[in-house]
Amino acid sequence: MVRLPLTPAELERGQRLGALLRRARGERSMLLTALDAGVSPETLRKIESGRIATPAFPTIAAIADVLGLSLDAVWSEINKSDGGVELARSDRTARERLAS
Repeated sequence: MVRLPLTPAELERGQRLGALLRRARGERSMLLTALDAGVSPETLRKIESGRIATPAFPTIAAIADVLGLSLDAVWSEINKSDGGVELARSDRTARERLAS
């Protein structure tokens, strides 16, 4: 299976996700947060830095749970552009065009 390159919107969402998780973690140790979520500290570091822009859903769900974030809040936050417009719809349209 060939993975398509990430779109600029997906990369931007990954940056917003990382920033959200860093803010939510606050002073809490990255190591303890990762271990409590059942992920490696390296994975959490890469997500927070935006190097993993599209982490697996169970990974985000576990981290959000440890940090006390609702998945609705995470989804809402990461899908806002600077203008407050949702990006998910435009990404889906672009992917559909690529698949055709």
